[in-house]
Amino acid sequence: MKQVTDIIILGSVGNCIDILDTILEVNECPTPARFNGPFRCLGFLDDDPDKSGTSIHGFPVIGTLQDAPKFSKCLFVNGIGSSRSFRIKEKIIRSTGIPDSGFATVIHPTASVSRFASIGPGSVILQHVTIAANAHVGQHVIVLPHSIISHDALVGDFSCIAAGVCISGNVSIGKNCYLGTNASVRDGISIGESSLVGMGSNVIQNLPGHVTAMGNPARISS
Repeated sequence: MKQVTDIIILGSVGNCIDILDTILEVNECPTPARFNGPFRCLGFLDDDPDKSGTSIHGFPVIGTLQDAPKFSKCLFVNGIGSSRSFRIKEKIIRSTGIPDSGFATVIHPTASVSRFASIGPGSVILQHVTIAANAHVGQHVIVLPHSIISHDALVGDFSCIAAGVCISGNVSIGKNCYLGTNASVRDGISIGESSLVGMGSNVIQNLPGHVTAMGNPARISS
């Protein structure tokens, strides 16, 4: 029987609840997928003072992000990051002082991850995601339900891949990027770091870093 690992979720809303749900489903799976627990979730850390002392689906908010070092025997997983905050996701994580080795990789049992793919520490792969052969997902990446990361694609550290995104083969996504719901990226395309691709957009040309691109085909907005 595998050893149970204590885990704490950074943040307590939105994707954080999906992460809790994934952790619980991992624990219920008789044959957990690679990289998974079982886990014992101790609760959440959240800087919102209104969350202090509250309970979410039976799991308590046990402190703020700065309290993370107090839990030295636990692993952590980050759920903070949205289309508004994705560019500072790395800063938020680093502010906790938690080393990369202190983060768990959490993969939903329904996700299909090739044995020839690699996933960095602290990343979260949610329901029905497909990650194909030779794909590399960096550290602290979150991939939301029903997204596809095709063969030989690269997703940079701290990026957020929203639901239903299709990343074709040999695509390179820079660090700190955000790809909105149902966006698609043509094979061989490169997207620079800290860029946002709007929901439903189709990327058919390379994008530089630090831009916002939307539409079909996606164009850089002013």
